[in-house]
Amino acid sequence: MKVEVQIPLAPVVEIVFPRWKAQVLWALLTRGRLRFGEIARELPRIAPSMLTLRVKELEADGFIVRNYFAESPPRVEYAVTDLGRSLKPIFDDLLAWSARHLPEVEASRSRRK
Repeated sequence: MKVEVQIPLAPVVEIVFPRWKAQVLWALLTRGRLRFGEIARELPRIAPSMLTLRVKELEADGFIVRNYFAESPPRVEYAVTDLGRSLKPIFDDLLAWSARHLPEVEASRSRRK
């Protein structure tokens, strides 16, 4: 019988760190309110359909809010909520870890080739 190990961090990783989700959130955290096209310019390698999906997921999770402006033409902006901003210290810690340890990881990978 196979026993599944429960890792307490797993639910958070599944919510915040699927492909492109953290990058979209980071763009909004660092740039402020952005329109869809502006997010796409920040992340030029993401497909529009994937960006749409990730924006909808981040909104459903409560990390960002979609603001619709009934103008002519209509305008939509996305902004980070307080819940989304609560992830900023974690992202900052990951950046600090990356600056300290990513060269070590890359060196280890190059030795294995």
